[in-house]
Order: sequence, then C-alpha cells, then structure tokens
Amino acid sequence: MKLYRTTAGIALELDGQIKLLGHTDWDTFINRDDLYDAAMADFNSTRALLQPADWLADQHILPPIQSQEIWASGVTYLRSRNARMDESKESGGDTFYDKVYDAERPELFFKATAGRTVGTHDAVRIRRDSTWDVPEPELTLFVTSSGKIVGYTAGNDMSSRSIEGENPLYLPQAKSYDRCAALGPCLYVTNQPISPDTQIGLTIERGGEAQFSGQILISQMKRSHTELVSFLFRECSFPQGVYLMTGTGIVPPNTFTLQSGDVITITIDGIGTLQNWVE
Repeated sequence: MKLYRTTAGIALELDGQIKLLGHTDWDTFINRDDLYDAAMADFNSTRALLQPADWLADQHILPPIQSQEIWASGVTYLRSRNARMDESKESGGDTFYDKVYDAERPELFFKATAGRTVGTHDAVRIRRDSTWDVPEPELTLFVTSSGKIVGYTAGNDMSSRSIEGENPLYLPQAKSYDRCAALGPCLYVTNQPISPDTQIGLTIERGGEAQFSGQILISQMKRSHTELVSFLFRECSFPQGVYLMTGTGIVPPNTFTLQSGDVITITIDGIGTLQNWVE
C-alpha cells in the first residue's frame, strides 16, 4: 500500500483504489509499529472516502515527512566507496572511505530537517559555492520511534562532491543546506521487508535529453537495513520516528555536474517515481 501526504489529508492507494482516510496528523499516523494493519483497517472503515482514479493527479503531493529528521548512510555500496575514494584522493582522505566500507561501524550522518526537504515535482538546490554536484538516489527507510522499519520511500541525497572531496570534514556542508533532500512520492508500507530484488533507477535530463542514467538492485548493499537502524538508535531517540537514507550505488561520471534546470527522476520498484528539477 502507498500512503500519500496531501493538502487534503492522508490518502491511501491500494489495489487500484484511492481513499482519503480523514487523518491530518502525519506524525501520529505513521509512527506506529502496526502501521500496515492500522492503515488497512482505516482503508476498510466507513470513514474512508473513495476518490476517483485520477484524484492524486489533481492534488498537491507533499513530502512524506512532517516533524521527522532525515539521517543518511554512506559508503554502503562498492560503487559509492570507489567514487568517494576518487574524489578525496588529492586531499589525502581517500583511505577513510575504504576503511569505513570494511569497518564494523557504518557511516551515519544527519542529512536534513523537514523544512529543508522537498517532495516530488518540486525544486532541489545545488550550492553556489560548489563546482561539482550530483544527485544520490537512495532507498529510504521510515523507522518508528521504537526502532521498527515500517515503510519505505525514494530519497534524493543531493551532494556537493567538490566540497566533500576537498576535505572529508566538510561533509556536513556538502550534504546539509536548504532544499538538499527530496522524499516521495509516497510512503510504501508493507507487512514484510522490501524485496532485495528491488531496483533503483536514476535519469538526469537537460533540455529534454538524457545526460545520465543508471540502475542498481538494493541487494548490492553491503550492510543490512536492520544493521544501519541498530547503529542509528544506539544513542539517539526519535519521538516522531526517523527517515534513514541507505546509500547510493549509482554515481554519475566525474565529468558530470548538475546544472540549473536539470530534471532528476528517481524510480524505485513498488514505491514509484520521485521527480525534481534543479533550481
């Protein structure tokens, strides 16, 4: 099932039907360990209002985040490790990424607040003080305050590679700024973990022409989702739950950098398409 946060309230799409559930408090609604069963009960209740098949197309779809933080995982795919080592070679930071890929402790960092996050069909930004910028398409977990993974969405972890490559200690500046993250289009809720055969796809268009495309299966991740969550929750609490981006395995070539007007399309099996343009 797919949960959408809209200006009209929370909508649920299931088996080709769309119903408005009558809830408006996204934080309370999604932060439940029994989210799948609770959402199913609401969908089947008399309170849920059936909508036309094209109802969502006429709605303003908000990012599926209200008060939650977004955290992110780094160097979880081999391709990402190699790219980070390459970009940091001149600063002498390349071995850091090699070590963290093989270490027991994963790389986890704070990415964005809800206020710095956009939804689908909205603009992301590239920093004015960066010369090398890329999107990072990532399967993103929604984890309840108790530490249980109950949903998934598509995430775009915008990254300023020139800043991060200059010095690994600049990672917060390379990752966290206004409109640095996108989530959506929905929160995909299942009663079992997402399939390892799930594919992530990325396309970047400029002037209507594809500049880059790539795909990867989430089975290529070195670390498990539960492993990442367990480290995140070791000394942090999240009263409204938390979103955790799980890393990227799709990296454009070093000769590519985003430009204003580029269109970024991220598609994940089961979840749908998150599309943004660069401001």
